[in-house]
Amino acid sequence: MTEGDRVFSEFPDFIKEYIYSQGWSELRKIQLEAARVILDTDDNLLLSSSTASGKTEAVFFPIITDILRHSEREQSVSVLYIAPLKSLINDQFYRMEDVLARSGIPVTHWHGDVGMSHKAKLLKNPSGILQITPESLESMVMNRSNDIPRLFSALRYVVIDEVHSMIGADRGNQVICQLMRIARLIGHSPRRIGLSATVGSLELTAAWLGAGSGRVTAAPRTPRTPLKWRLGLEHFYIQDPAEVQGKHGAEKKSGGVARLDPGFEYLYDAVAGRKALVFSNSREETEYVTATLRQIAKKRSDPDIFLIHHGNLSASLREEAEEKMKDESVTRAVTCATVTLELGIDIGRLERVVQVGAPTSVAGFLQRLGRSGRRGTPPEMVMVFREETPLPNAPLPQIIPWELLRGIAIVELYSTERFIEPPRIKKMPLSLAFHQTLSILASSGEMSAKKLAERVLSLPPLSGLGREVYRELLVSMINSDYIEMTEERGLIVGLAGERIINSYKFYAVFKDSEDYTVRCDSEEIGTITTPPPVGDRFALAGRVWEVKELELARKLIFVKPVDGKMEVSWPGDSGEIHTKILLMMREVLTGDKQYPYLGENAKLRLENARTVAKNAGMDRDMLIYLGGQSYVLFPWLGTRSFRTAKRFLQKNSSELGLSDIQSEGCCYITFKARDNAGAHLLAGIHDIFDSRDVTPESLVSDGECPVFDKFDEYIPPELLRRAYAADRLDVDELKERFE
Repeated sequence: MTEGDRVFSEFPDFIKEYIYSQGWSELRKIQLEAARVILDTDDNLLLSSSTASGKTEAVFFPIITDILRHSEREQSVSVLYIAPLKSLINDQFYRMEDVLARSGIPVTHWHGDVGMSHKAKLLKNPSGILQITPESLESMVMNRSNDIPRLFSALRYVVIDEVHSMIGADRGNQVICQLMRIARLIGHSPRRIGLSATVGSLELTAAWLGAGSGRVTAAPRTPRTPLKWRLGLEHFYIQDPAEVQGKHGAEKKSGGVARLDPGFEYLYDAVAGRKALVFSNSREETEYVTATLRQIAKKRSDPDIFLIHHGNLSASLREEAEEKMKDESVTRAVTCATVTLELGIDIGRLERVVQVGAPTSVAGFLQRLGRSGRRGTPPEMVMVFREETPLPNAPLPQIIPWELLRGIAIVELYSTERFIEPPRIKKMPLSLAFHQTLSILASSGEMSAKKLAERVLSLPPLSGLGREVYRELLVSMINSDYIEMTEERGLIVGLAGERIINSYKFYAVFKDSEDYTVRCDSEEIGTITTPPPVGDRFALAGRVWEVKELELARKLIFVKPVDGKMEVSWPGDSGEIHTKILLMMREVLTGDKQYPYLGENAKLRLENARTVAKNAGMDRDMLIYLGGQSYVLFPWLGTRSFRTAKRFLQKNSSELGLSDIQSEGCCYITFKARDNAGAHLLAGIHDIFDSRDVTPESLVSDGECPVFDKFDEYIPPELLRRAYAADRLDVDELKERFE
């Protein structure tokens, strides 16, 4: 009997029938590995495999089999499924609805959009599979701690979906804290299963997933298979739309009327008549792209098939986009989206994905590419780069097509090395420590300082803080009345802390903004951060709205639709770029390799950039003289190390003879150098590294108060400076580069 036959024989008949109905001739490698770990061991499992490779079925077939083996079927949830998005929870099991129905194992959704009556059924009769978001689980652990032993007494499995989006972030660390708190309350640690299509380091991710569980975490490696992609990258200049830019460029129509915008026209043609996704790197760009595509459709008298999906839209608009993309009877629909559609929600068979500009990471590229090509067809992506035509007198760094280089670098890193960014584990998650301290006190009641410290520091994501740092945090929380000391010297939540935890926003550890809800008649459109005055206009949901009325106390904006196109702005973080991407960008720029997936314009743009770079000496030196007192430094470092480099130059600017230090992204640093100091800059940097101990802490000044995470505003500035040095600077990589 083969291994596949053995595993298959252990499944219940209804699972076997499902497998037959899908036309599978054999179980895939990951399905066999998942079944082996789940059915034959007591280990945790990290399952990393490409998008649409059947990870959900791979783990739930053996989980269902194992649950049905235990005939006692206690009154308890058996499987806790944690996902980062409500849409993922609503969607994840639709392919397995028949299997789950025939198993008799109930499935309960639990998040902010689920009614209380639905949740009450589970509270009264806990059983089966509970699908939940981290925020709803936090509310449950904090407010229903007395119910936890009853709800989860026989909990066997915790499945964490899209692990790559959790690890290294406060939200993922919050989940590990929650699992540890549940394990303490129920007296045992359930097995943990992590799912992801884009894990950069199996070892680091497995260690994070299993932290504190007391179990080994198995992380089977799937065999490397040849890549089958349909990939095209094309470049356009924004200005001078009358200029011909390749066969897809801005040819003039009859009567000499130029096309609207060569890049957007190309994008429009790439998705016209198809079912497709268009990804952008920000909500602002997504809004602008949607509005532009609708504008082109109107000019061409084409039907408006364009939808939009991002976190500031109403649930109804997001769900409309999801449903239309899933509906197989809809053959033409294009959704413009941000990261909200990057994760694993199955939106059916897409013909193509378009990426506007370059993704910021290899992992993001793979997630977005994997949205297409399901059900037997290879994934297909078009990247479209739009760039303003450089002025004749533009300085060197401004005439390099950085986004195009990044796009090529990301494709090359994965296709040649299978590189995916490894996770970054936070060393000092102070915001999470503040949050969990209040949550634990709120759920447990009065505790001694010693017991509270033991409870908090026993949570794996917080154990690295150390007793002294946590003592400083506790003292500051007591002094600010977030925590109150009783006459018996016990600790309880203080009045200021009560105000924080009594808001539903407390359950989320990611930063949110005070948004205003936008309504058109009875329809909710979405939210914006800043309310415009009555009569002003703004963009949202790919359309333009005029403000009719404001109710500031209720944070409501009433609007009417108007024609046109505008830009809109939300606060946000563009994410970190890994140093390997920058190094590959240098290789692309200074090498001579030809890339078959580049379009005609992109090839010409790269050739031009290579000529400029070679003439400027960028293939030999990282420091380039621009004339006068001006220099530019190309350190080829990722976001964290680049940030460190700029701080190092600023701190030592007087000694090095530098002034007017400026940067753009993490691509280059410009500065002015007096008395020929620029020519000796690299030697001066060497001397500083040789003569003194350059530490991350030395690059953070005493007056700084670096606030980034949600609860940082409540943390003492001294602790925030230490956390900034530990988690946002990298001196070692900087030293290595300059050596």
